[in-house]
Amino acid sequence: MVKSKTTYVCQSCGASFMRWMGRCSECGEWNTIAEGEVSRPGIHKRLSLSDMTSPVSITEQVSDITARISTGSGECDRVLGGGIVPGSLTLIGGDPGIGKSTLMLQVSHFVAEEVGKVLYVSGEESFAQTRLRARRLGRLAENLFILPETELSRVRDCIRDGEYSLAVVDSIQSMYSSDLEGVPGSVAQVRECANEFLRLAKGCTIPIFLVGHVTKDGAIAGPRLLEHLVDTVLYFEGEGRHALRILRSVKNRFGSTYEIGVFEMTEQGLCEVPDPSALFLSERARGASGSVVFPSMEGTRPLLVEVQGLVGEPAFGSPRRTVSGVSGNRVALILAVLEKRAAYHFSDRDVFVNVAGGVRLDEPASDLAVALALVSSLLDKPLPENLAVFGEVGLAGEIRAADMARRRVGEVGKFGFTRCLVPKSCAKDIDVSDLEVVAVERLTEAIEAAFC
Repeated sequence: MVKSKTTYVCQSCGASFMRWMGRCSECGEWNTIAEGEVSRPGIHKRLSLSDMTSPVSITEQVSDITARISTGSGECDRVLGGGIVPGSLTLIGGDPGIGKSTLMLQVSHFVAEEVGKVLYVSGEESFAQTRLRARRLGRLAENLFILPETELSRVRDCIRDGEYSLAVVDSIQSMYSSDLEGVPGSVAQVRECANEFLRLAKGCTIPIFLVGHVTKDGAIAGPRLLEHLVDTVLYFEGEGRHALRILRSVKNRFGSTYEIGVFEMTEQGLCEVPDPSALFLSERARGASGSVVFPSMEGTRPLLVEVQGLVGEPAFGSPRRTVSGVSGNRVALILAVLEKRAAYHFSDRDVFVNVAGGVRLDEPASDLAVALALVSSLLDKPLPENLAVFGEVGLAGEIRAADMARRRVGEVGKFGFTRCLVPKSCAKDIDVSDLEVVAVERLTEAIEAAFC
């Protein structure tokens, strides 16, 4: 009999160590390493993803493209790339209470009403609790089946025998396999359960959604292998105290990444926001300094958001830098360029940057909007209300090109803005009537043009 050896496994990334450490050397997380056992040697049989026994030329076998399944929500379909792909495995993560289960229940109800049977595996709620929530939302359907279960083999048998059109597992951290040691949510259990659901999705050609918890840093709890394993990774974002919710795609094998869908949480559940630009700009303060409109691109979707800057005297002697919605490193770079290339001094001032509505901007094309918002607040001089800007700021003070400039400017013109500052290299591709397109090449030139 082979004795099992003790090892130490990081619960965040799955790295193994021979001794305990306070910080994982692979992912940098603190206090995530726990004691575990090395698997005993032996034969570990797993079902194949298909019944093919030999390689086949890609031109030899021609099969019809299976139609996608609609979720009943245009915003959700957009994020998924046009709907649910049969046989796909999708992971959706988000903070507790943000609305992941509500979204999955609404999708399950629509598929059950329009397509066929749906299995909703509830690992954290009883049947009565799940039914009560569905009744409150008005989402009761005869073809929607609830299974309050956490043991993997029982869930697997139900999916194989039920001929379901969709399966939802809420949540993957609550599932466990009796063939493995360890508590539910551990690295080994999450990895094994996710792999089994992958084989079920591909082998039975049934789409499966896995609901995942997130850590305090915003990453999906469990090993990072989980994100590489699934076909699609969605994040459900938003502040719990506000009604606005954003569904974001960060990985999609069947569509565009970084698409977003915007929802509003109501008493009847999640409602679509078909025109999010109007929502984000509806509460914009008129005539206030430090505010500018930026046309962002979320996947293939243009979205107008308000970038806010506030510059003031330091309250506690040492200047503060507080940033929300954009990268703090990008703001530090913009402040350095404004100091060096445009002679605006921020080193002895408090600086606050925010993107209204809880939107997160990851693209460098927002640099110019951040710079102008900060200069406007520093001078206490409002920017024109009919102005929108975009462009990347380089270290030499140059304004660099941004992708999809034509679509950005088109969104600006649709909402009644009459002026748009764009990088000079993008201006030649833009031709929009009733909109003055101002091409700028340097940061100083952009500041002068914005306030004229």
